[in-house]
Amino acid sequence: MEFATPHGPALAEVEEAAAPRLLLVLTHGSAGGVEAPDLLAVRDAVLAIGGTVARVVQPFRLRGARAPGSAVKQDEAWIAVVAELRKRYPGLPFAQGGRSNGARVACRTARAAGAEAVIALAFPLHPPSRPDRSRADELRQAGTEVLVINGDRDPFGVPEAADATRLVVLPGEGHDLNRNPAQVGEEAARWLRGLPAFGTPGAGGTRRR
Repeated sequence: MEFATPHGPALAEVEEAAAPRLLLVLTHGSAGGVEAPDLLAVRDAVLAIGGTVARVVQPFRLRGARAPGSAVKQDEAWIAVVAELRKRYPGLPFAQGGRSNGARVACRTARAAGAEAVIALAFPLHPPSRPDRSRADELRQAGTEVLVINGDRDPFGVPEAADATRLVVLPGEGHDLNRNPAQVGEEAARWLRGLPAFGTPGAGGTRRR
């Protein structure tokens, strides 16, 4: 499913629950893609609780750029994609998230996109070996419920618990969160299911688009 944005087309891989109870939109990091193990695990776990899940390939990746570029342009493109997806699935409680750079985008745009929750996977608190360049303010500006899942061996650091609704630090995991991605998915689905905005979704089959 392709969407026009102010900064080029974006692509969304959407998998629908048979009787959807929520919409979750996810995106990739600056170097990886939407097939990252943690993103796939979150997709699978949220589909199992009745969520329709869209994984978005951002415009910079479709252009073949090696770096995301301007945060302002990323955010504008993201908000445009989310607005179109929400039109296609009206009335569903809406959450968004991503891994690494995608987690930053999800936090920065949560208010503008109308997200009721954010899932931040491997949130890069600071560049490696540069703790003085903290990005904690991006977590704080989300203005809604935020789940952070990081590994305790992440060279990009681990956020403080006070800057998220819930912080999960997984022992032995690095920035890729690929040692036990199923646990990442389980944590995300359990947290979403427990939020008042999302009720208690039921399980169901899925349809792929």
